[in-house]
Amino acid sequence: MKIIRHLTPEGRPGWAALQPDGTARAIDGDVLREWRVTERLVATGELLAPVEPVTVFGIGLNYRKHAEQLGIALVERPLVFMKSINAVQRPGGPIAIPRTLASEAVDYEGELAIVIGRACKNATRENALSFVLGYTIANDVSARDWQFKLGGGQFCQGKSFDTFCPLGPVLVTPDELDDAAALRLETRVNGEVRQEGSTADLIFDVRELIVFLSASKTLLPGTVILTGTPGGAGHTMKPPIYLKAGDVVSVTIEKIGTLTNPVILEA
Repeated sequence: MKIIRHLTPEGRPGWAALQPDGTARAIDGDVLREWRVTERLVATGELLAPVEPVTVFGIGLNYRKHAEQLGIALVERPLVFMKSINAVQRPGGPIAIPRTLASEAVDYEGELAIVIGRACKNATRENALSFVLGYTIANDVSARDWQFKLGGGQFCQGKSFDTFCPLGPVLVTPDELDDAAALRLETRVNGEVRQEGSTADLIFDVRELIVFLSASKTLLPGTVILTGTPGGAGHTMKPPIYLKAGDVVSVTIEKIGTLTNPVILEA
């Protein structure tokens, strides 16, 4: 099932289930608690991020080929950072390059995102997928100067500016993707392919990430896990190519769709 979160004709956020014929049926309830798909057809409005996260975890260096390109040995455990929930942006919403706390190195990272649907602690590989509500697309936008040079060694500053976590356009339930083990991913900037990869290249797969992140701590419903990005990000180019106002970034993942966001300067 493909689920969207959108503005209803009344101007309120609501969920709907997309149908094969292109129509949408209203969802009653809260997809992070109790919900059901109704028979009511709804006119879909502006798309919103498919979930309002309670926590956003990011994973670094989680594609084998990417690590090899950078000449970095494979890590033994997932490299974890966090993004503030204020960074979440809707499909089509602008990515704003910071000007108050200015950055000259804003970069894109197309990623598969996992959404946790029920409280999860000490998951095992055998039961990890039972906690997954669905999968969506994320762009882990990063200010590389604040991430590596200006942030005191912590990633969160460079990862957490407003609009730095576009999510969408849909949430795909696990019955359609299972463990999302071999999905093609592609990122384009202004139509030019910058990133190409497959989730088959993940060092730590969906199950392992849930096991690791839930060990001795609870993942609450609405937790979003960004699974890492393949090679081709702007900062790895020679010379680096960063985002600028007027650019358009599109991330496509097989069986999920395409997440597109324009780039602007912070107002």
